[in-house]
Amino acid sequence: MAYSRPMPNHKLYIHEFVDILGQGRAKYMHHATANWSPIAQEERKQRCFGVFGTVGTTGRWPEVVNLWEEDGFDGMARSFEHELSSPTLQDPSLTQWWAEAAQHRRGGLDRLMIPAPWTRTIEELCAAGVRGVAYAHELYQLRPGTSPDFLERARAEAIDAYRPFGLELVGAFETAMRNDSECLLLWAIESWPQWAAFERAQRADAGILRWRNEIADIAIDWQRILLVEAELSPMRLGRQPAVQDRRPLESF
Repeated sequence: MAYSRPMPNHKLYIHEFVDILGQGRAKYMHHATANWSPIAQEERKQRCFGVFGTVGTTGRWPEVVNLWEEDGFDGMARSFEHELSSPTLQDPSLTQWWAEAAQHRRGGLDRLMIPAPWTRTIEELCAAGVRGVAYAHELYQLRPGTSPDFLERARAEAIDAYRPFGLELVGAFETAMRNDSECLLLWAIESWPQWAAFERAQRADAGILRWRNEIADIAIDWQRILLVEAELSPMRLGRQPAVQDRRPLESF
């Protein structure tokens, strides 16, 4: 597992918690990857980082978590301009897409996230063949002003602490447009038995306890939930979703 980067990651990420209606999660995930992502790649240069279903036993349900990769704040500004120039505040070319999406979701909560400079882009992760049977999504609430410090501590301590349990860091981010008080660590889990061993070790393993102690002065609270990738999520595919991946939503 290599975590050093020759060049810093200057991307920006949209993180979405999406509330799903009824049993529409599989349809929504396919709609987001196969019907939205190819358009976003062409029109906005936006890449799909991942579309995941929340494991309800560990968090809210039914829920989807989306991560989209933008070319920094400039790329995000271009995307906003493209989206919001219409009087409806929606891209007219996506009217049908929004109408279909509304059949499967009722709302959600988004945030913009800045990657740690050493976080790999989705292209690098796919090239490296990184993926998991599931993903650990750790959202940390921190003392204001400490998010950059937290990410450096995560690089120094958390990666080594989690590695023996088959967890590989796929993303480290701090939330933009707030008081430097929230971070996300996203980990690929190699197998379900390794996840079980990891959770059993939370109050006993020396490396994990060292990581907890390392952030005790700045971490106010944190929550770990589990995610499972959509069929067409990039790390599962090894590439970005494409037009040819589409199939009727009725098949789900």
